[in-house]
Amino acid sequence: MSRPSAAARWAAWPLTIARVVLGGLWIAEALIKFRAGFGAADMLLVVDSVTGNSRTPAPMKWFAADVIEPLAGLFGVLIPWLEAGLGVLLILGLGTVLVLAGALGTLLMYWSSDQLTASYPLMAALGVLLLLFPHAADRIGIDGLREASPAW
Repeated sequence: MSRPSAAARWAAWPLTIARVVLGGLWIAEALIKFRAGFGAADMLLVVDSVTGNSRTPAPMKWFAADVIEPLAGLFGVLIPWLEAGLGVLLILGLGTVLVLAGALGTLLMYWSSDQLTASYPLMAALGVLLLLFPHAADRIGIDGLREASPAW
Protein backbone atom coordinates (compact mmCIF):
# COMPACT_ATOMS: atom_id res chain seq x y z
CA MET A 1 0.00 0.00 0.00
CA SER A 2 1.43 3.40 -0.94
CA ARG A 3 1.85 6.07 1.68
CA PRO A 4 -0.57 9.02 1.40
CA SER A 5 0.85 12.38 0.37
CA ALA A 6 1.58 15.06 2.94
CA ALA A 7 -1.44 17.02 1.69
CA ALA A 8 -3.69 13.99 2.15
CA ARG A 9 -2.35 13.44 5.67
CA TRP A 10 -2.95 17.09 6.62
CA ALA A 11 -6.42 17.10 5.04
CA ALA A 12 -7.38 14.27 7.36
CA TRP A 13 -7.13 16.48 10.47
CA PRO A 14 -9.83 19.07 9.73
CA LEU A 15 -12.12 16.37 8.37
CA THR A 16 -11.53 14.25 11.46
CA ILE A 17 -12.43 17.25 13.61
CA ALA A 18 -15.59 17.72 11.54
CA ARG A 19 -16.42 14.01 11.96
CA VAL A 20 -15.92 14.17 15.73
CA VAL A 21 -18.01 17.36 15.98
CA LEU A 22 -20.78 15.69 13.99
CA GLY A 23 -20.57 12.68 16.29
CA GLY A 24 -20.82 14.99 19.28
CA LEU A 25 -23.90 16.67 17.83
CA TRP A 26 -25.59 13.28 17.40
CA ILE A 27 -24.74 12.35 20.99
CA ALA A 28 -26.13 15.71 22.17
CA GLU A 29 -29.40 14.97 20.33
CA ALA A 30 -29.56 11.56 22.01
CA LEU A 31 -28.84 13.00 25.45
CA ILE A 32 -31.67 15.51 25.08
CA LYS A 33 -34.04 12.63 24.39
CA PHE A 34 -32.66 10.41 27.17
CA ARG A 35 -32.91 13.22 29.73
CA ALA A 36 -36.47 14.05 28.63
CA GLY A 37 -37.58 10.42 28.95
CA PHE A 38 -38.32 10.21 25.21
CA GLY A 39 -40.70 7.37 24.43
CA ALA A 40 -43.93 6.23 22.85
CA ALA A 41 -45.86 9.39 23.75
CA ASP A 42 -43.26 11.50 21.94
CA MET A 43 -43.46 9.31 18.86
CA LEU A 44 -47.25 9.58 18.88
CA LEU A 45 -46.89 13.38 18.96
CA VAL A 46 -44.67 13.11 15.89
CA VAL A 47 -47.26 10.89 14.17
CA ASP A 48 -50.01 13.43 14.91
CA SER A 49 -47.82 16.25 13.63
CA VAL A 50 -46.89 14.38 10.46
CA THR A 51 -50.35 13.16 9.54
CA GLY A 52 -51.95 16.55 10.12
CA ASN A 53 -49.31 18.60 8.31
CA SER A 54 -49.79 19.73 4.71
CA ARG A 55 -46.01 20.14 4.28
CA THR A 56 -45.32 16.48 5.01
CA PRO A 57 -44.83 14.27 1.93
CA ALA A 58 -47.35 11.47 1.42
CA PRO A 59 -44.80 8.64 1.88
CA MET A 60 -43.83 10.05 5.27
CA LYS A 61 -47.51 10.29 6.26
CA TRP A 62 -47.95 6.63 5.33
CA PHE A 63 -44.80 5.63 7.25
CA ALA A 64 -45.91 7.59 10.33
CA ALA A 65 -49.45 6.20 10.35
CA ASP A 66 -48.78 2.60 9.31
CA VAL A 67 -45.34 1.90 10.76
CA ILE A 68 -44.42 4.36 13.50
CA GLU A 69 -47.83 4.61 15.19
CA PRO A 70 -48.30 0.88 15.83
CA LEU A 71 -44.66 0.60 16.92
CA ALA A 72 -44.44 3.90 18.83
CA GLY A 73 -43.00 2.24 21.93
CA LEU A 74 -40.24 0.58 19.94
CA PHE A 75 -39.41 3.75 18.00
CA GLY A 76 -39.46 5.74 21.24
CA VAL A 77 -36.71 3.52 22.63
CA LEU A 78 -34.72 3.07 19.42
CA ILE A 79 -34.47 6.68 18.21
CA PRO A 80 -32.28 7.98 21.07
CA TRP A 81 -30.12 4.85 20.87
CA LEU A 82 -29.80 5.26 17.09
CA GLU A 83 -28.63 8.84 17.57
CA ALA A 84 -26.17 7.82 20.30
CA GLY A 85 -24.85 4.98 18.14
CA LEU A 86 -24.33 7.25 15.16
CA GLY A 87 -22.43 9.67 17.38
CA VAL A 88 -20.17 7.06 18.95
CA LEU A 89 -19.36 5.40 15.62
CA LEU A 90 -18.54 8.76 14.03
CA ILE A 91 -16.27 9.74 16.90
CA LEU A 92 -14.47 6.39 16.69
CA GLY A 93 -14.26 6.57 12.91
CA LEU A 94 -15.78 3.11 12.55
CA GLY A 95 -17.85 2.34 9.45
CA THR A 96 -17.58 6.02 8.61
CA VAL A 97 -19.11 6.09 5.13
CA LEU A 98 -21.99 3.79 6.03
CA VAL A 99 -22.64 5.67 9.27
CA LEU A 100 -22.59 9.02 7.44
CA ALA A 101 -25.13 7.69 4.94
CA GLY A 102 -27.30 6.48 7.82
CA ALA A 103 -26.96 9.81 9.60
CA LEU A 104 -28.00 11.75 6.50
CA GLY A 105 -30.90 9.36 5.95
CA THR A 106 -32.02 9.91 9.53
CA LEU A 107 -31.86 13.68 9.07
CA LEU A 108 -33.88 13.39 5.85
CA MET A 109 -36.50 11.38 7.71
CA TYR A 110 -36.63 14.03 10.44
CA TRP A 111 -36.91 16.82 7.89
CA SER A 112 -39.60 15.05 5.88
CA SER A 113 -41.60 14.69 9.09
CA ASP A 114 -41.19 18.45 9.65
CA GLN A 115 -39.14 17.88 12.81
CA LEU A 116 -36.35 20.43 12.43
CA THR A 117 -33.98 21.70 15.10
CA ALA A 118 -31.35 24.40 14.72
CA SER A 119 -28.51 21.87 14.63
CA TYR A 120 -29.83 19.73 11.75
CA PRO A 121 -28.64 21.99 8.90
CA LEU A 122 -25.13 22.04 10.38
CA MET A 123 -25.24 18.27 10.86
CA ALA A 124 -26.32 17.78 7.25
CA ALA A 125 -23.61 20.10 5.94
CA LEU A 126 -20.92 18.29 7.92
CA GLY A 127 -22.23 14.92 6.74
CA VAL A 128 -22.19 15.94 3.08
CA LEU A 129 -18.70 17.45 3.44
CA LEU A 130 -17.39 14.24 4.99
CA LEU A 131 -18.99 12.08 2.30
CA LEU A 132 -17.29 14.20 -0.37
CA PHE A 133 -13.89 13.24 1.10
CA PRO A 134 -14.45 9.81 2.64
CA HIS A 135 -10.82 8.64 2.65
CA ALA A 136 -9.60 11.74 4.44
CA ALA A 137 -12.61 11.70 6.80
CA ASP A 138 -11.89 8.17 8.02
CA ARG A 139 -8.08 8.21 7.86
CA ILE A 140 -7.77 9.10 11.56
CA GLY A 141 -9.94 6.55 13.31
CA ILE A 142 -10.60 2.83 13.42
CA ASP A 143 -11.31 2.68 9.67
CA GLY A 144 -7.95 4.33 8.96
CA LEU A 145 -6.14 1.91 11.26
CA ARG A 146 -7.76 -1.03 9.49
CA GLU A 147 -6.69 0.29 6.09
CA ALA A 148 -3.12 0.93 7.26
CA SER A 149 -2.67 -2.43 8.98
CA PRO A 150 -2.40 -5.58 6.87
CA ALA A 151 -3.41 -7.66 9.94
CA TRP A 152 -6.96 -6.23 9.84
